Amino acid sequence: MSQNRRHFLKNVVIIGASACLPNVISAPCNATVKGTKMPKASWKKLPRWRGFNLLEKFNGRNSRFLEDDFRMIHDLGFNFVRLPMDYRMWIVDGDWRKFDEKILREIDKAVEFGQKYGIHTMINFHRAPGYTVAKPQEAKLVWDDAETLDVCALHWRTFARRYAGIPAENVSFNLFNEPANVEIGPFMKVHRTLCDAIRAEDSQRLIICDGMSWGTKPTMELGELKVAQATRGYMPMEISHYQASWVGEAIRDMKIPPTWPLVSVNGMILNPKKSGISENQKQPGILKFSRKCGAGKLRFRVAQVSSFARLIIETLDGNGNVGKTLFDHSYKPGPGEGDWQTVIYKPEWNCYQNFYHKDETVEIPAGTRAIQFRVTEGDWMSLEEIGFRCEAAPTECVIACQTSWGDYSMSLNYAIQDGRGVWNGLAAKDREWHWEEYIKPWQEWEKIGGVMVGEFGAFNRTPHDVVLRWMRDLMTNWKTAGWGWALWNFRGSIGVVDSGRTDVDYVDFYGHKLDKKMMDLLQEF
Repeated sequence: MSQNRRHFLKNVVIIGASACLPNVISAPCNATVKGTKMPKASWKKLPRWRGFNLLEKFNGRNSRFLEDDFRMIHDLGFNFVRLPMDYRMWIVDGDWRKFDEKILREIDKAVEFGQKYGIHTMINFHRAPGYTVAKPQEAKLVWDDAETLDVCALHWRTFARRYAGIPAENVSFNLFNEPANVEIGPFMKVHRTLCDAIRAEDSQRLIICDGMSWGTKPTMELGELKVAQATRGYMPMEISHYQASWVGEAIRDMKIPPTWPLVSVNGMILNPKKSGISENQKQPGILKFSRKCGAGKLRFRVAQVSSFARLIIETLDGNGNVGKTLFDHSYKPGPGEGDWQTVIYKPEWNCYQNFYHKDETVEIPAGTRAIQFRVTEGDWMSLEEIGFRCEAAPTECVIACQTSWGDYSMSLNYAIQDGRGVWNGLAAKDREWHWEEYIKPWQEWEKIGGVMVGEFGAFNRTPHDVVLRWMRDLMTNWKTAGWGWALWNFRGSIGVVDSGRTDVDYVDFYGHKLDKKMMDLLQEF
């Protein structure tokens, strides 16, 4: 890059005026952005940035970044964008050592727009040479291939040279998107190599690394590299990814819309003889009935079966003694057609793990105190929902099941209140749960370096009122913790503009459809 161009990038100011916003938007209207003071940023303490991901060069897309996006984001009162990008977009004819200057200049423009409108720009390799969470996976992985690591370092070195000297308040580098399934040794070797490559060109560049396990867990070892870390705001996945096409079938094919707070049980049922499982996972699933409950009908929906599973449902007396067998059925997934809906073959285990999405019903005798679910032969299976009805409460009471390899927790209590069935005594996933699970662990890292939430949001199939309640609780926690955040995305199915939701009354916003309720909520935090 020429010295003149670098000088321009560091000193660009607005030369035009921003249009004022419509009255429906409670955002500041600035006639100029000149002199906008950027919050101080360092690896030890990140600002409470607030903004959006822009996807113009995400996972195969190669569009230009739009100045209008930066203008609107600024005028709405936000100060951050993250650019999750695909390195294949700036290489020439598939040669990952040759760069297309035309495409790199389009990324330069995004950096210019950020400086022009007082917006911090984070450069992220969502698909880096050698790693991506998207499909298809990279042919060679950066964690274990020396040539791939050398190429990845070349790419980051190129970007570091291109933006050398631009203040950390304006630009940061985010090395990978959501690393997972990698041991700490290779993880640290790669991150150390990339940080060294960047700092050889620009010793002051602010580097932010995503946490391990898809960005959900802090990596304390990163402290030696003097980097900040980014986490995620997608939990629980039943809310953020409800019926999203790119996730596993357990969530993609959920039939019951999620609620917030989210009440669910773990629908995993494992054969206690299966090797490698904890004592807690060997417990059967238990459903207890209130004394007021008479004869009724149990319905459960089978989700997934691994290899083979024999499911038995039997009554229990008040002392936990086994009584009558109510259901005994063997499930054996395989190729071709069957009583399953989707065939899943796992070559690494040489078995089928098909999805059934099949309803089964069981008559429950009057006077039953409890029943238990057991897989007595085979591997494991999962349920996706459980429903129960009886004469005293004829409307079926349904609860969704999650699929989790954590602590086994299929423990249900059914009671009747005011003529309707309810599930009692279940722990809810709520704001307090989110704080304990996804804030507290990161507070240990904050003794070393800074934290932000690089992505969050919910797909447009989740009911809008649920999304807003969930977002409010998460953002309340992040504000309390002092963390910044970035919605995925600005425009699109998880965003606040042109999201395609069917349960939103949009307002017109410069030719776009704006979700005003969501925007009001974002501006509040």
